Amino acid sequence: MADEKASPEQTSSDQAPGEEQTLSYERAREELTDVVRRLETGGLTLEQSIELWERGERLAAICEEWLQGARVKLAAAMAQRQESQEETPF
Repeated sequence: MADEKASPEQTSSDQAPGEEQTLSYERAREELTDVVRRLETGGLTLEQSIELWERGERLAAICEEWLQGARVKLAAAMAQRQESQEETPF
């Protein structure tokens, strides 16, 4: 997990360009939870809050991509199962 004492600037700039795209769902969700917690805690400047919000939006998009991929795989597996059940006589 990101260092809890890291500033929002460090949190968003620690990631190399394109590194966000390689985050696992779990890591992106964990970082997003941390971003939300830090925003809810308050005490940040407007600039820091905006930077964290933008980071949260990027992390939420990564999570959504992972979830959409899982939905596609699940739908394909269910369709394949349905086809195999229809082909198997009782």
